Amino acid sequence: MIPVELIAKIRRLFFAEHWKIGTIASQLGLHPDTVRSAIESHRFNSQREPGFRATLTSPYLDFIYQTLQQYPRLRATRIYEMIRARGYTGSMTQLRRVVRSLRPQKREAFLRLTTLPGEDAQADWAHFGKIRVGRAERKLSCFVITLSYSRALWVEFFFDQSIENLLLGHVHAFSDWGGVPRNVLPDYVAWHIIVFMCPSGLCSRAGTSGLNIVRNSLP
Repeated sequence: MIPVELIAKIRRLFFAEHWKIGTIASQLGLHPDTVRSAIESHRFNSQREPGFRATLTSPYLDFIYQTLQQYPRLRATRIYEMIRARGYTGSMTQLRRVVRSLRPQKREAFLRLTTLPGEDAQADWAHFGKIRVGRAERKLSCFVITLSYSRALWVEFFFDQSIENLLLGHVHAFSDWGGVPRNVLPDYVAWHIIVFMCPSGLCSRAGTSGLNIVRNSLP
């Protein structure tokens, strides 16, 4: 059975706001049959939308919805057998469309991280294949650092990923930004430990006396 709050919202949009069934279904992400069922069950319903046509699945929408809420992965063929035993005479194709619209959608769980301005930056290396320099072929790497809050980006290319170029990329980025984030989160590299403090003059605009590089190492 669809929630009472949702039924009330559907009725308000239909009777008070005079929305069409198709509009309600589109805006609320529902099947039109679900909207029709909610409107039809209202005891004060004295009018129907022009072109309203009850379908063979309409009497079973609440049952299908409730069943899918309890068993989201239940196949449409099983639901078909269940409502056939309750008097359903429609086709399997029609039922599949209804089940597809009523089946709960999987939502990926994630944690949204928020940072303050100047709090964090993320640094990483990217590979860009090889380029020819004179008669030699050199590997090309790209140093990328991004401010977590503003998404300001600094990109610089090097011929290797040495610690010297890593530090140089940071210095160039901080000089361009005119300040330093409090923390820099480099990409994970097993067994690597990177710890350095930048000159206080460069950090003054960030309101800190030093830069923390998060340690990346296996226990």
